[in-house]
Amino acid sequence: MDEQERQENSEQDDAGEKNEEATAEPTAEAESVADKTDESATDEAEAPAAEVKEEPAEEAGDSDDGESDADSADESEPTAESKDEPEAVEAEAPAAESADEPTAEEASAAPVEADEPSEDEAEEPEAEEELADAPAISGLIGRKIGMTTYYTDDGRAVPVTAVEVGPCTVTQVKTAARHGYEAVQVGFLPAKNLNKPMAGHLERSGGRFRHLQEFGVEDLGEFEVGQKILANLFDTGDRIKVSGISKGKGFAGGVRRYGFAGGPKTHGQSDRHRAPGSIGAGSSPGRVWPGTKMAGHYGAASITQRGLRVVLSDPSRNLLLVGGSVPGHKNSILRIEKQA
Repeated sequence: MDEQERQENSEQDDAGEKNEEATAEPTAEAESVADKTDESATDEAEAPAAEVKEEPAEEAGDSDDGESDADSADESEPTAESKDEPEAVEAEAPAAESADEPTAEEASAAPVEADEPSEDEAEEPEAEEELADAPAISGLIGRKIGMTTYYTDDGRAVPVTAVEVGPCTVTQVKTAARHGYEAVQVGFLPAKNLNKPMAGHLERSGGRFRHLQEFGVEDLGEFEVGQKILANLFDTGDRIKVSGISKGKGFAGGVRRYGFAGGPKTHGQSDRHRAPGSIGAGSSPGRVWPGTKMAGHYGAASITQRGLRVVLSDPSRNLLLVGGSVPGHKNSILRIEKQA
């Protein structure tokens, strides 16, 4: 009995070991399989992450499946309503334009607008109006503007005096039958205040003038009261003479006024350097001759400068450039006459 029990116990022990081995092997295999699956899962998880970084669009498309395709199809392909709406808008737009467009009758009734000038035509200066020939009169009244420098075509610098000449208005025509000589009186620059006799004299001319001068003429038939005479009376190159009142210099001695040499500077003449010296005889005639050159008021006298030349004549601005200087200060009144 004991041997039988021992054999049975040994058999049971062997069967238990076999069962334990059998159970242990599947668990080991399961653990190895589990480890492999975990490693593969981690590899697969890392691989899609890289793929997602590199190609996000494809995985997004694969993950969305039909829903994303449907959404993209909805976004890309307009619906039937959206397709119909542009056609309706396009159909309405021409109608609105046609409503704004004038009909044939309105177009014919509307005035035709002149074509706008091109840029070239707009930039072209207007042609200057040709001035009528000036009548034959010996001169005009002018106003001194000042001196400047004029450069000729060959580069020479010429000192000139700018003179405003005219426009002058004929205020009176004097005849030999009534006045004893033939001349034309002209007026220059408007006057603020006039007495009644002068206002009545100038009434026929239609103006009020500060300065009046008379000039000789060749034919009185060319002139009438109220006629305008412009600076085109003078041409470039004409010889003229200019009369005016010189600048006043106040009281001056004989050295400055007449160019006296003065007394000697030696032999005790310490105070006679600018003295006038003798002014005439003693007992006979016993007086000073009229017109003797002495100290006195210098300047502010009527002077006529002859032999001047017109460097430039600009009738459009009533301007003359006269070579050299002319008598008077700025804005002084001048008498400009032609010189043969």
